Amino acid sequence: MNYTWNWGVLSQSTGIGDETYLDWIVSGLGWLLTIGSIAWIIALCLGTVLGVMRTLPSAWARRIGTLYVTIFRNIPLLVQLFVWYYVVPTWLPASLQQWWVNDLGSNTTALISASIGLGLFTAARICEQVRTGIESLPKGQKNAGYALGFTTAQMYKTVILPQSFRVILPPLSSELTNCFKNASIASLVGVSELISQVKTISEYTQSTIEVYAYATLIYIVLNLSLIALMGLLERKLRVPGLIAGGK
Repeated sequence: MNYTWNWGVLSQSTGIGDETYLDWIVSGLGWLLTIGSIAWIIALCLGTVLGVMRTLPSAWARRIGTLYVTIFRNIPLLVQLFVWYYVVPTWLPASLQQWWVNDLGSNTTALISASIGLGLFTAARICEQVRTGIESLPKGQKNAGYALGFTTAQMYKTVILPQSFRVILPPLSSELTNCFKNASIASLVGVSELISQVKTISEYTQSTIEVYAYATLIYIVLNLSLIALMGLLERKLRVPGLIAGGK
């Protein structure tokens, strides 16, 4: 194998002003963090609402939550991103299509589409986590809440959700890291995130092994940081007697 190693590839100039390939990596990481953060906010908010709906007394609420999970968990993420990027904009009114195509710019529209698609996909998974956390609590919690005169909304807000989120923090850590890892698929709809930049640098420099090794290291550091933060939150909020609550 005749391969010339070049571990200093990121310090090389791109030929565009004073930019180096490291600047491209930093830019791609910024887009990755933006997509992952927006998608996680969407997923956490929507997934919580859907998870609650799946445990309500209302049969219609449970059916809507179940239907959402059934659809979004069984359609591949890449297909969903393509739908949001290529199909959904064609349903917009002509004026909004004009604004979407001409005013926002291709990278921004791809960012929005990818964030929404990834957020809705992840929401279906978080919904199941929330539902499981709620159903793991003793039924006496709900009965006690009703006995104290709480409405259903008050009971979920003050009794059920605070406890269930403490229970599901460990699996939520996995969903959080998956959300940021899945953000790499956004490169396939035109977002210049980390993987897209790495592929471009690899093509320009032919330093494929080194560039992808750096990308792997970035993902490892990012995910370990997220896991450490979630672990800290879990230890701070754990309640003795609950799942993962210790003694």
